[in-house]
Amino acid sequence: MGMLSLPGFLSCGKKKDFTLRIGKDADSSDSDENTERGNWSSKADYLLSMVGYAVGLGNVWRFPYLTYQNGGGAFLIPYTLMLALAGLPLFFMECSLGQFASLGPVSVWRILPLFQGVGITMVIISAFVTIYYNVIIAYALYYLFASFQKVLPWSDCFSWADEFCSKTRIVSDCNTTLNGEIIHANYSFIMSNNLTCINGTINYKPVQFPTEQYWNKVTLQRSSGLDETGKIVWYLALCLLLSWIIVGAALFKGIKSSGKVVYFTALFPYVILLILLVRGATLEGALDGIEYYIGKQSNITKLMEAEVWKDAATQIFYSLSVAWGGLVALSSYNRFHNNCYSDAIIVCVTNCVTSVFAGFAIFSILGHMAYVSQRPVSEVVDSGFELAFVAYPEALSQLPVSPLWSFLFFFMLVLLGLDSQFASIETLTTTIQDISPRVMRKLRLPITMGLCAVLFFLGLVCVTQAGIYWVNLIDHFCAGWGILISAVLEIIGIVYIYGGNRFIEDIEMMIGKKSFLFWLWWRICWFFITPVLLMAILVWSLVTFASPTYGSVLYPTWGNAVGWCMIIFCVIWIPIVAIIKIVKAEGNLIQRIVSCCRPAANWGPYLEQHRGERYSHIVDPKKKKEQEIPTVSAFIY
Repeated sequence: MGMLSLPGFLSCGKKKDFTLRIGKDADSSDSDENTERGNWSSKADYLLSMVGYAVGLGNVWRFPYLTYQNGGGAFLIPYTLMLALAGLPLFFMECSLGQFASLGPVSVWRILPLFQGVGITMVIISAFVTIYYNVIIAYALYYLFASFQKVLPWSDCFSWADEFCSKTRIVSDCNTTLNGEIIHANYSFIMSNNLTCINGTINYKPVQFPTEQYWNKVTLQRSSGLDETGKIVWYLALCLLLSWIIVGAALFKGIKSSGKVVYFTALFPYVILLILLVRGATLEGALDGIEYYIGKQSNITKLMEAEVWKDAATQIFYSLSVAWGGLVALSSYNRFHNNCYSDAIIVCVTNCVTSVFAGFAIFSILGHMAYVSQRPVSEVVDSGFELAFVAYPEALSQLPVSPLWSFLFFFMLVLLGLDSQFASIETLTTTIQDISPRVMRKLRLPITMGLCAVLFFLGLVCVTQAGIYWVNLIDHFCAGWGILISAVLEIIGIVYIYGGNRFIEDIEMMIGKKSFLFWLWWRICWFFITPVLLMAILVWSLVTFASPTYGSVLYPTWGNAVGWCMIIFCVIWIPIVAIIKIVKAEGNLIQRIVSCCRPAANWGPYLEQHRGERYSHIVDPKKKKEQEIPTVSAFIY
């Protein structure tokens, strides 16, 4: 039987240290270094899980559009710089933090008890995001199943379409020459008199392409706004249920099961991307699309615009999934002497290369669509939902054997979404495990299934006829500057309060002593550049913050109020926990604050064999049998 130290959750680590007698964790095996908590079965399990977490839908549907919009190939310059200055330093920091303490995103704040609310904020935001992220996977599942037809249902204006649906643009009017004079006339007059329009004067009727109407009228059954909830779209609800069943099945044994599933979910999307790229490159017009993406259409002068640098920093920040808690949670299952430095570089570089690679696959086929429809590439390019469920399906519907290409594309989206979702749910279960390890050991399966069930029911509002408005609302508020606040406080807390040099000594306990020159770059980033960049992005996000819209649809006042309530609920734990910590500490106000800015008494490596002289003061819980208790009630003291 093993024993696990159970610290005071809302104390500053001074008063009490309780232990629980527990058996081997469900995530552990005889070969694990940490038999109480468990480790990854292999290095590959961890790396693929991290790649799967970092590489998500944004790499496919956001990065290519940002590159095109911000100067093409020139955008890779600020993108690479932001990776080196902001993304990689924060990524390395979080991986090191989780691995050193072998704790999740909440309990790891034994390093700085005053900031434990930051960890709670990360977990709550991750919970909100998992609700709507699985809805997006449900959309992809629906399109995946709809692809099993000889003729794709969005390939033409079928019975569900209205009079505005058209596969081609319809000319409304234009200027023409009649009897030596330039006149303006409707197109029917032009055609009946066998005239021709003057280039640049053509006006088109407001039509919608079949894919756009199919997305709004069939897939979403979209209502007029958030006020009109409508009914639950039953087939989307079933797809949502299926996606949660898949997530629950992959995580029923924690990292031991999810670590095997990611061999497929993290690797197969690259196979599909390669297939789509090869197919796209053989199509007419593909070169035009690629040139708009990263070729001769690149505009180096765009680098003079601040917006381009902000977009690069923001994309790196969100693409790497830093400050969500997932990196800390996944790294907490590493062996203590794992080289987290090389892991961070491998995952970050893989993530960025994937983004660039995906852009070629996307733009080659969009270039072909522009060629076939005789439109400029700029008119067919889009991002987000419009790229994934409108523009790209339209392009695929024009290919021979279009159901096959449609199946592959949406299967790729499903896989990209799932492995990101696995890590997000693992973040939540890791938090529960840190709070109550004995309960998690005995009831991992029902707790995981129960968590998935609760999140499924919370997500049902997102598959109503107003569901897309809810998805957009949660994304707009919760996945925005709440994460930036967590990131800023995280790096300030660790570098300036706990001590950056002290943290470097912790890392050297894991990866070995390094030279001054090795750490020079990381010190420059952690102490100066990265905090400044994060603060700049946060301030920019707050200054430019605007009420959410979906297309041309405005949100009602109460909808905005709900959004603000969600983000306040996420971040309010930062001051609440800090106040509780200070109140429970001893001494006058200054002494209490100083006390809570010191690491808790039980901060350090999880296993005694790794603590060395620096953390020898931590008493091994296995030697404190007289302090054992049978319940977890003391956790709150």
